[in-house]
Amino acid sequence: MLKNILITGGAGFIGGAIALKLIAQGYNVTVLDCLTEQIHGKNPDASELYSRIKGKVNFIHGSVTNKEDWQKALVGQEAVIHLAAETGTGQSMYEIYKYCNVNIGGTALLLDILANEKHSIKKVIVAESRAIYGEGTYNCLHCGTVYPVAREEKDMLAGDFNVKCPKCKANVELVKTDEHCLVHPTSVYGITKQVQGELVHTVCKSLGIPSVSFRYQNVYGPGQSLKNPYTGILSIFSNSLRQNHDINIFEDGTESRDFVYIDDVADATILALGNDKCAYQAFNVGTGKAVDVMTVAKYLKDFYKSDSKIHITGNFRLGDIRHNYADISLAKDVLCYEPQFSFEEGVKKFCEWVLSQPVEEDNYKKSLDEMKEKGLYK
Repeated sequence: MLKNILITGGAGFIGGAIALKLIAQGYNVTVLDCLTEQIHGKNPDASELYSRIKGKVNFIHGSVTNKEDWQKALVGQEAVIHLAAETGTGQSMYEIYKYCNVNIGGTALLLDILANEKHSIKKVIVAESRAIYGEGTYNCLHCGTVYPVAREEKDMLAGDFNVKCPKCKANVELVKTDEHCLVHPTSVYGITKQVQGELVHTVCKSLGIPSVSFRYQNVYGPGQSLKNPYTGILSIFSNSLRQNHDINIFEDGTESRDFVYIDDVADATILALGNDKCAYQAFNVGTGKAVDVMTVAKYLKDFYKSDSKIHITGNFRLGDIRHNYADISLAKDVLCYEPQFSFEEGVKKFCEWVLSQPVEEDNYKKSLDEMKEKGLYK
């Protein structure tokens, strides 16, 4: 049994949840994390995310872009859960070097060490993302199963947000996306996550080190950063609603996501540590159900008893997908993964936790202004 586990990005939302569950199960956990300001604020010692693991893990303050930090963190480890990454889809479209350097470059450094230096690593787990699928899988009445490309800006400017068949251009119907879906990301973030997964599986297989990748859907729950205006729609909306700031819904409000609760994500990831059947495979981790953004906004507004107004703006971000929900049958079959939280159960727990937290500065408009300046927000 693997006992010594390194988690990169282990002070983050997903990493911290996994770390705490591993500790409770008797594992020895080391965390490598740079405590980025975008997630932890200007004073990391006051970060709720960092405080959850502080004193409970062997913590190394360092970066996955630094080879010496990797070398220090890998000493005595038996498995790596590699989560450290830049994660904002929209932000990735103009901070291209940073996303590639951290997500791809950091992963390359790990693999370079595994290929060329002495180590004790027996398994590597890496976080991919559902973003690698782009628009995912759809059904066309004329052409059957299709994998649409990114939507045209001219269509969306005219208020047509529908996904089109790449062959006949007719509107298509969403179906669940499995791991055999065509991989064609529509954002720099998605590209980096695709490359991360491919690098890990290719190199680890050549070295005989079992590797597993997880294509997490939209993860949410207690502990999610309320400071980060670039990712996490539930956190972004919650922060604005608590301050009675109006909520602007992109497109027509019916765009949807597969929202998966943090405990389910952590459990799925840990299942891979002791499973020999999952080597060199990628798994979707979600609920297998889609929830539209307008439903999310209305629920949050009602829960917080906010005076905010909800506006459907017709605005959009280039690189955003329209819909998605995952086929999780492979994770069920191989890992015995079964999500325990419905959206209704999970979002209630999330909202109750939010009310226990201080209200953070609302920088969401600033993040949109950055995108608008770059021509990516219309």
